[in-house]
Amino acid sequence: MGETNWAGNQLFTAERILRPRTVEQVQEAVAAAPAVKALGSRHCFNDIADCPDGVQIDLSGLESAAGLDADAATITVPAAARYGDIAGQVHAAGFALANLASLPHCTVAGTVATATHGSGRRNQSLASAVSGLDLVTADGELKTYSHHDGVVVGLGALGVVTRLTLDLVPAFELRQDVFDGLPWESAYTRFEEIQDAGYSVSMFTNWARDTIDQVWVKGAGQPGEDFFGAKAADGPRHPAHAAGIPGGNCTRQLGVPGPWHERIPHFRLGFTPSVGDELQSEYFVPIRHAIAAMEAMRGIGHLLAPVLLTSEIRTVAADELWLSPFHGGDRMALHFTWRPERDEVRALLPVMEERLAPFDVRPHWGKLFHRAADYPRLADFRALATELDPGGKFRSPFVRRHVFGEVKSS
Repeated sequence: MGETNWAGNQLFTAERILRPRTVEQVQEAVAAAPAVKALGSRHCFNDIADCPDGVQIDLSGLESAAGLDADAATITVPAAARYGDIAGQVHAAGFALANLASLPHCTVAGTVATATHGSGRRNQSLASAVSGLDLVTADGELKTYSHHDGVVVGLGALGVVTRLTLDLVPAFELRQDVFDGLPWESAYTRFEEIQDAGYSVSMFTNWARDTIDQVWVKGAGQPGEDFFGAKAADGPRHPAHAAGIPGGNCTRQLGVPGPWHERIPHFRLGFTPSVGDELQSEYFVPIRHAIAAMEAMRGIGHLLAPVLLTSEIRTVAADELWLSPFHGGDRMALHFTWRPERDEVRALLPVMEERLAPFDVRPHWGKLFHRAADYPRLADFRALATELDPGGKFRSPFVRRHVFGEVKSS
């Protein structure tokens, strides 16, 4: 078929891609197909969106508009809506989404399905904003769910999501300040204080240098010229400065206030997000293990740095979604933006996971990893998937491997 994911490292092996225009056509397609997988923005780096010998369903053509309910403070959106496309409507109505991804280019359903985007010491992932969704199950039936912690982070294993309802908060403004050269000692001794310094705070490093390259503070107040030993940047910065990408591709910096949707993301909707030609991995550990996990990565910094474009350290608040990496407790995220060197990256993953194994590590479902984690509600999720899909129509190789443990991880 020749279709690939966003990064071009994963060739899709589905027999065909269907592009329905109505929910009824989605139902008919799901009911008729032997194997099905929904296809979002393709911003994934493993085979989670693939469906060998089956059908992928591209929902971008669904005839459905976003509907905002000001009284309920919610917005209901088609599954393929991108966050960057709905943010303006939400803001114009005086509302905001409590969190956004670093890039606004991703679809709502695809982002929610893996529960990992969004950051902030007191902010939950984007999936936590979901208060309801419509799901086409294996027999083509359309089911509507409200506040169900098991169906939101579905990994495509439960059915095809056609629309979602998201909770909103009042609109707000933020400023974004960037600082250069944070001493590692400050990161170790004042980690939670640093993470509490803004609405969200991201630290960027290659794990091999003596200082953390950059700290991005998104908040309401002026953090000063000296930030725990880091100095205020004298111009726009890009997280992956090693790739030579200009800072103008990023959201406005230098402390200029602006609406939430123009400051929470790192990257502007009209530009290539991040670097573009890259691979990604991300791991999550409980906050109590933050320092030890950072030290573990610094211990292999000489292995990581030659393959890295940049690595981001951030935090995300706990939720109760069954397969969310943040289920049961606040976590620190360790994000890795790799050079497009597949073999070298894959060789590093087992080494990294062995280093992080003592810290109850969980990988990002949609990015490159070696072995999935266990979850307290995994058995419940398996039972739900079996109930909704008794014939295994949505049980792709990824789901069999990492959810049902039917095939050993590769």
